Amino acid sequence: MHVLQLGPYPPPEGGINRNMLAIRDELRGRGDRCTIVATSRSSRVVDEPDVHHPTSAFALFRFLRNIDCDILHLHVGGNITKRVMALAFFCSLFGKGRKILSFHSGGYPSTIEGKAAKRNSLRGHVFRRFERVIAVNPTIAEVFARYGLDPEKVDVIYPFVHRTPDPRVEIPPELRAFADKHKPFLLTVGLLEPEYDLLMQIDAIEKVLRTSPAVGLMIVGSGSLQSALRDSIDSKTYKENIFLAGDVEHGVTLHLINQCDALLRTTLFDGDAISVREALFLETPVIATDNGMRPKGVQTIPIHDENALIEQMKRLRKRWREKKSDKERDYSNIDAVLRLYDGLSKPSA
Repeated sequence: MHVLQLGPYPPPEGGINRNMLAIRDELRGRGDRCTIVATSRSSRVVDEPDVHHPTSAFALFRFLRNIDCDILHLHVGGNITKRVMALAFFCSLFGKGRKILSFHSGGYPSTIEGKAAKRNSLRGHVFRRFERVIAVNPTIAEVFARYGLDPEKVDVIYPFVHRTPDPRVEIPPELRAFADKHKPFLLTVGLLEPEYDLLMQIDAIEKVLRTSPAVGLMIVGSGSLQSALRDSIDSKTYKENIFLAGDVEHGVTLHLINQCDALLRTTLFDGDAISVREALFLETPVIATDNGMRPKGVQTIPIHDENALIEQMKRLRKRWREKKSDKERDYSNIDAVLRLYDGLSKPSA
């Protein structure tokens, strides 16, 4: 079987590309082929087999017209723009093989477009062109029902996998030194974009320092706010307590999530974040803004509430670091995607 996946390719790291790479790993592990086409700009392009980085929309469309595959799997998320909808329509019209759409935008149901979903709409028409749609939570599946999709064509499959950090992966010395030096060691993982409300986190550290002078905040990720965040950090008297780490490989990030005293997820717009699921699996406390779909165990705060964030951080205690010996990787969500591929690729009787 040859599967073509389209979506963001790291760096920067993100929940969608982690899902894509996990699918690719499982496909390759069983002897299938997986080609990836990056639909957004990667911050660093490396020449890899079966990974393509089209330099224009025309180049992407021409590639799709010429490649043969059994399954075409388009991954979309974040803000579903007109550009994204145009790509979805083109894939459904000109792509080869059986066509699947994964909709990762957990916050979409609360948007104006999500609330206005109806069958007689351009979006509904485009979504119904796909033979199957994967919704990453039940709320998104409800939106697709309003778009007129047959429930039998919509599969609810969560995008995250459970795994422990790979002992062969080492944390770079500068990251390890910062983590070891600060207590509590706080970590945030995501894109450096306005919706992650990172300036609030930086400002909050000033007040936390009054009761926890060794506190440290590490920010992992990249994005359009990188320079603004760097300027903000450099202007603080406590800049040594904040580390803007940039892009970090996922294997290293998993070690950082395992080591930190709390993962922070302060967002203005968010879905079911994979980093939150990873932290909970590793028994790392999570402080996140309440988006109505946080899993059990997350300490939630109101959106853009600095005082609530500070109070939650002050309550941190040294967490129990003894890991359960029976923890094993859980790829059941990825296995469900592969079963969907297998079912679609079988010839009709």
